[in-house]
Amino acid sequence: MSQQQYNLIVVLGATASGKTRLGVDLANQLNGEVISGDSRQVYTGLDIGSGKDLAEYGDVPYHLIDIIEPGKEYNAFQFQRDFFRVFKDINQRGKFPLLVGGTGLYIDAVTAGYEFVEVDKNISQREKFADMALEAVQQVLLSLDEASYHKTDITVRPRLYRAIEIAQHGTSSTTEKTPLPSIKPLYFGIKWDRKLLRQRITLRLKERLEHGMIAEVEGLLAQGVTHEKLEYFGLEYRFVSQYVAGKISYQEMFDGLNVAIHKYAKRQDTWFRRMERNGAKIHWLDGTKDINQQAQQVLNQFEQI
Repeated sequence: MSQQQYNLIVVLGATASGKTRLGVDLANQLNGEVISGDSRQVYTGLDIGSGKDLAEYGDVPYHLIDIIEPGKEYNAFQFQRDFFRVFKDINQRGKFPLLVGGTGLYIDAVTAGYEFVEVDKNISQREKFADMALEAVQQVLLSLDEASYHKTDITVRPRLYRAIEIAQHGTSSTTEKTPLPSIKPLYFGIKWDRKLLRQRITLRLKERLEHGMIAEVEGLLAQGVTHEKLEYFGLEYRFVSQYVAGKISYQEMFDGLNVAIHKYAKRQDTWFRRMERNGAKIHWLDGTKDINQQAQQVLNQFEQI
């Protein structure tokens, strides 16, 4: 394996595509360690809904999972800082780093060298937005930054407010002001026929609900995590929180969540396609076949160069 050609393997793909399994297999083969690129797995207690699947790692070391309490905030700026700290540590110990996850912004934050600006919350503005219809607040972001509008989950108010604050400040990525470590990524993406992926998503949702996702949300609420914060944690926590609060029935929760996750998978795919348009070379692996074998074929091609 040539460190001159790449110094990081990135395993990406839509939710339920099988990223963790491939990442762990490659880490075992390459004397590597996995860095999670998932925006929710950083939180303790968000286990089932975020799909940590820690048992899959076996003896493979993993990083940036369970590093912050769910009552605290974490963002792409913090992830970038933490990633490069871990990346340096892994290299210094003679191991190989693999970034595994489906949060496109987090992946771009380290592979595209984003230079983030720190922006404080605008509390008074957020209070004003809280009294406005969601659609009206969404239009504020659209008028400020159309690109941010299309890549932000504008159905979650805290994320929407944050995107507006960043857009008002300027841009979330500018020309580099401080040198970032040089990243030469080799991308692997796992692709599925849309119908098969939908089946995998629905099956996994059923399994998560059967294995304690509702109890997990009840436990978070008991710890003092608010319903508003659970909404910020994304689809599973938003819908289950509404069910626990008695706002929707079990069937409404399941059906609504199932549809929402399918839509989320489409947004992930759109992000990855945009990465390709911006120059990322993603080696797409067929999920219906042996993905590890396909990955090895790509790695062998690099060996022969």
